[in-house]
This record gives sequence, structure tokens and C-alpha cells, in this order.
Amino acid sequence: MSTVFVNVVPVFILILIGWLTSKSGVLREGTGDALSEFVFKIAVPMLIFRTLADAHFEGVSPFKLWIAYFAGVAFTWTVGHLMATRLFKRDAKVGVITGMSASFANNVFIGLPLVDHVVGKDGLVAISILLAIHLPLMMIAGTILMEGAAAKVDGGAKRSVGAIVKQVVVNLAQNPLIMAMIAGLAFNFAQISLNPAISIVVTQLASAASPVALISIGMALTRYQIRGDLGLSGASSVLKLVLLPAVVFVVSKVMGLPQDWSAALVLTSSVPTGINAWLIAQRFRSGHSTAASVIGITTAIGVVTVSFWAWLLS
Repeated sequence: MSTVFVNVVPVFILILIGWLTSKSGVLREGTGDALSEFVFKIAVPMLIFRTLADAHFEGVSPFKLWIAYFAGVAFTWTVGHLMATRLFKRDAKVGVITGMSASFANNVFIGLPLVDHVVGKDGLVAISILLAIHLPLMMIAGTILMEGAAAKVDGGAKRSVGAIVKQVVVNLAQNPLIMAMIAGLAFNFAQISLNPAISIVVTQLASAASPVALISIGMALTRYQIRGDLGLSGASSVLKLVLLPAVVFVVSKVMGLPQDWSAALVLTSSVPTGINAWLIAQRFRSGHSTAASVIGITTAIGVVTVSFWAWLLS
């Protein structure tokens, strides 16, 4: 357990450093935004590109990986929605935000560094394949469900599914993560090797992804304080940190995924909630406090639950 803890704790220490530097004013808020942009547009794409360009897939189907992860997402999202609407008597819009907060893991800024620390290169391959469809699917599902809930609660017409999908696809067409995945797979299948000098640059940028991502997410957390609706937020946090990884763990075993892939999926599903749930809440002006509180709670206690899952997988 001590070895597992040593691998997990540095991830959350770097998040804490980011939070402290922003909270104390040592670094300005704009610095955190700049670091996040660097991570999302340069460092993580380089990490994904390098990982996929050198990966050995050995005939393992990505569909089993996607099924294992998104089965957990679908189940947890449904439980979260029903919990909010039936048990806590909230409206349908808060139900969608609760379900999304319980099932939307911060795969890019926390999941990738964690898997890199604990599992290694084969785990990064699994996460890179997951990221290829994770953000598009989650944002499309969240937007469609919120459009329907808003029409039900507030009245008025809702956009067609086709219009929503088109908007999300257009937004994602220039997504650096998607472009890096395509480039990495192209280099892999064509068996192209990078020039040694370029390879060094790519490796150095990729190496910056983990620490900079964690510090930047820590700085961003100063915006997502734990406040209001704590009963619902706490219950949603339990679903995120316990139910989601548990379901992913079981389905991964049923699907017969390789051990490293299974470990990577469970670990990334166990990390704190991503900010996308809050962004959806902001856009539809509902569930802000719930989403913000879940982000704060899951990050605050995530070091314990993530350590448990890492220990179980070891």
C-alpha cells in the first residue's frame, strides 16, 4: 500500500501546489489559464502523439475498451440523475448536471498523469484511445440531455439531435487532442520514425504534460468552491469516486481487457470530476453550485479513494 500511496500522493501534491500558488497570489489567475492552454494545445497532444506513434496494439480491439468505460459512465449517470430527481426532488436540469458530475472524470489533466505514474506506457495507450471519443460523446450526451431537460422545465422548443451533434463536431474538428491522436496513429501504421532531434523536442514537451497539467488544474480549483446543496453534491461525489470505478472495474474484467488497460480505465474513472460538467451548468444556468461542489469535494478526498483503487489494482 505504501508504494501505491507514494505513486498517487505526488499527483495531488502538485494539484495542491497549484491551488496554493493561485490562492496566495504568488501566481496570477491568468497564469493558470495560460498553463492550461499550454497543456491542452501542446503538452498533452505531444504526449498522446508520442504514445500512439510508438504503441504496440497487438490486435486488441478498442471497442472492448470503450464498452467497458462507457458502460460505467451510462450506469453512473443514470443513477445520479434518478437520485437527484427522485430522492432529492430536483428538476430535470439539475438531474442532468448531477449525473454528468458523477460520471465525467478529469481524464486529461488528472487521469493522464495518474496513469503515467502508476501504470506506465501501456496504460497511456489505453487512455489515449479512450480520449479519442470521450470528450465528443460526453459533450454530445450532456448537451442533448440538457436541451431536453431545459425544454421540459423552462418550456420552449429544443434543437434537433442533428443540430447539436453538428455543433459539437464542428467545435471538435480543431481539437488538438483529436489531431494528435490521428497523427500518432498515422505514424504508427505507416511505421514512420521521427528525426532524432525532433523526437527529443517531442519527448521534452510530452514530459511537461503531467506536472504542468496538475499545477494548472490546482490553480483552476480556486474557482470551484464547495458551497450549497451539499447533500446532493456529497452523494454525487460518492457515485463519482466509488460507483463509477467499481462498474468500470467489473465490466473490464467481464470484457477480458489486458491488465494494464483495465487498470488504466479504472484509475482514470476514479479521478475527480472534470470542469466540463460545470461548463454545461454555466451554459444552461442550472446546477452551478452542485457541479462546483462535486469538483471541489472529489478533488479534496480523491487522494484517499484513488489510492484505494490503485492498491486494489496492484
